[in-house]
Amino acid sequence: MPPSLPAHAAQRPLAAALLALPLGAWLGTAVQVQQRALDAPAVYGGALALALLLAGLAAWALRTRRVAAGALRLLPLAWLLAGALAAWGAAGWRAQQVAAQALAPDLEGADLVLTGVVARMPQQGATGWRFVFEVERAERDGSRVRLPPRVQLAWYRAAPDGAARADRGPPEPIRAGQRWRLQARLKAPHGTLNPHGFDYELYLWEQGIGATGYVRAGPRDAPPQRLAEGVGHRVERARQAVRDRILARAESPGDAAAHSRRAIVAALVTGDQGVIEHRDWDLFRVTGVAHLMSISGLHITMFAWLAAGAVGWLWRRAARWRGWGRANPCLWLPAPSAAWIGGVALAAAYALFSGWGVPAQRTVLMLAGMTALRVAGLRWPWWLAWLWAGAAVLALDPWALLQAGFWLSFVAVGILFATDSRAAGAGHKGANGHFVQLLREQGVVTLALTPLSLLLFGQASVVGLAANLVAIPWVTLVVTPLALLGVAWPALWQAAALALQPLVALLQWLATWPWAQWSVPALPLALGALAVAGGALLAMRWPLALRLAGVPLLLPLLLWQPARPAPGQFELLAADVGQGSAVLVRTARHSLLYDAGPRYSEDSDAGQRVLAPLLRALGERLDTLVLSHRDTDHTGGAAAVLAQQPRADLITSIEPGRVLEGLPAGTPCRAGQGWQWDGVRFDVLHPDAAQAAAARRSNAMSCVIRVSTPQASALLTGDIEAAQEQALLAVGTPLRSTVLLVPHHGSRTSSSAVFIDAVQPRLALIQAGYRNRFHHPAPPVLARYAERGVPVRASPACGAMRWSSARPDELACQRDSAARYWHHRVPSAAP
Repeated sequence: MPPSLPAHAAQRPLAAALLALPLGAWLGTAVQVQQRALDAPAVYGGALALALLLAGLAAWALRTRRVAAGALRLLPLAWLLAGALAAWGAAGWRAQQVAAQALAPDLEGADLVLTGVVARMPQQGATGWRFVFEVERAERDGSRVRLPPRVQLAWYRAAPDGAARADRGPPEPIRAGQRWRLQARLKAPHGTLNPHGFDYELYLWEQGIGATGYVRAGPRDAPPQRLAEGVGHRVERARQAVRDRILARAESPGDAAAHSRRAIVAALVTGDQGVIEHRDWDLFRVTGVAHLMSISGLHITMFAWLAAGAVGWLWRRAARWRGWGRANPCLWLPAPSAAWIGGVALAAAYALFSGWGVPAQRTVLMLAGMTALRVAGLRWPWWLAWLWAGAAVLALDPWALLQAGFWLSFVAVGILFATDSRAAGAGHKGANGHFVQLLREQGVVTLALTPLSLLLFGQASVVGLAANLVAIPWVTLVVTPLALLGVAWPALWQAAALALQPLVALLQWLATWPWAQWSVPALPLALGALAVAGGALLAMRWPLALRLAGVPLLLPLLLWQPARPAPGQFELLAADVGQGSAVLVRTARHSLLYDAGPRYSEDSDAGQRVLAPLLRALGERLDTLVLSHRDTDHTGGAAAVLAQQPRADLITSIEPGRVLEGLPAGTPCRAGQGWQWDGVRFDVLHPDAAQAAAARRSNAMSCVIRVSTPQASALLTGDIEAAQEQALLAVGTPLRSTVLLVPHHGSRTSSSAVFIDAVQPRLALIQAGYRNRFHHPAPPVLARYAERGVPVRASPACGAMRWSSARPDELACQRDSAARYWHHRVPSAAP
């Protein structure tokens, strides 16, 4: 019988070491990725040295037993500390190396000439190309400058700053491995930062991207030059070649549904999730099958199983082939071991080809660990192999610990191992038994992962169990094999796309069910962890009394409600939406959203990316959406917000006959309107009917609202300019307010001196994009506020801004409260 994990009393210290080391690695990584600022490199180096010393002493004590029995009991603690220090030090050291390559502030916005290679598959969109560029050489005014090794560039078909320039698009399709010499402008990696929102700066950090920017290819710019091909990036070249071949195989030209299915096939083969359309991702999330539409652990495991079968078959027959002579390969490596090793090796190659995502890493490392144990004749408990696989993934990518996919993947695998009926001796036989096994496993995973999904995303699919019962075997056993075999026989790609058609139709039908998706407010981490533990308890194969102990732990999912302002008070949350405006006003029982942020591209806007997740996380049910005027930086996300909040009333000053696509007409915003919620007064100050009729520009139509209590007030101004400010003063409208949303994002055409004097704000808030093309806020405007001693906070440096009438002198900035070392610190002089 093969030896197993040491259980004898004399060998228990070794077993404790095998457990303590990976636990320490998880702990050390978790501590490091929560750091607000990095320590000095010497500190991380010292931690690594101390970890080696502790491990060496513990190994010596374990080997020689020349320590007292009491000291021997401390060895697990030494191993735990050694693992934690090693992981903390290694992750911190790597972070220091990345931070040292940051873009110098004086190079932001400068015209730079870059020479380098397209390092990854580029993405083509409606406005142009986006790609990662590996910089070989950078020059400014003929002199070499140092840049981060990798930058992300956009090459637009039209200039990003509107009609002021006429940029040329790429003269040929951008491909991985191409070398270019081109002119570009860069800026530091900077994204929006909101409560419960996606951390774009962490994503760029993890990808090793040290700057973002765009190619300048206008008539006055040096024309981009295509240089001789490099010799590297063969995997990316192959991935792009396969992806493009799949997307080019049209079943019927112009068929959007056919293109959508081909994109899914391309994602399954190459791991490029960016080709899947936004509406398809929405469908997959609602029905709970998003994990199947990219390279997942199921796909890697299936590939490894098929590859292992093929390698084992070939290995057993190798002795019969001529050329081997008398040597039989099965004598020096048994066929089962060869099958496992070959299967894992080929699965690793597939994972690398598909982009080496976290699910693929986890699966390959888990399979590799199991194979190594099996070949060595060892038997470890599943949970120990699970811990070591997680530690290995975190050693490769410490920041994966902050990815939802990491937790979903590892928790799912752990639950399946822990509840494996075959391990418990209850395996089923026959086709019916396999179906029952599939049903049970899917039910177990759904039960265990629903609380985790609600904790991570604030929503979970109610129809996910039914959808996955069909989707998992269909995608895993039919669609994915056809898609992979299409690399050798391209006609099978069309078969894979056709096989998706009935599945997509089923998912669309399930998505129309009432309550197809369940949403809850975001729980505090401690309560969320208890809920996840409750789901895991219910899924275990333990006595019913023990499993029912998980029910009380799930109650926070049903009962938790975020705190709201007290009656007679209100709070503002100015979301970080980039160059645009969106302010959430909350009272004790009501909420109003003033503007809905910008549209970023044809299929992306602030409503989808920022506001809908934020409202869901806060448990908000909007009473009113106010669109101050029709400019897209204020209305771009309105359709997505109203799709999530269909009961919200719409108030807008958009001109009659100019109703925006996807939006109802709404109620006109007119001066004199007003209402009261929970002791808080809302008054519309502008425009009146005459001003609305006479307005020639959309900014002049901006709906101005004053929110007030006897103790504090806020003035929301949209994009009014000096003329409208003067009109408000002329009619004697009460303007004095505690906090002011600075008009027109701080444009030099607004915030006149007399207007500021009339409002007398104690705090001024500006919503604008980092290094935006309008140069908001304008220095003269900032100077006028500074002359009057009014503190100004802007979203680029602050992120989302939260203010409460109960504490009128305090402002909470998301970039302060959620600061991490990878977040960009905006220079004080930056606009």
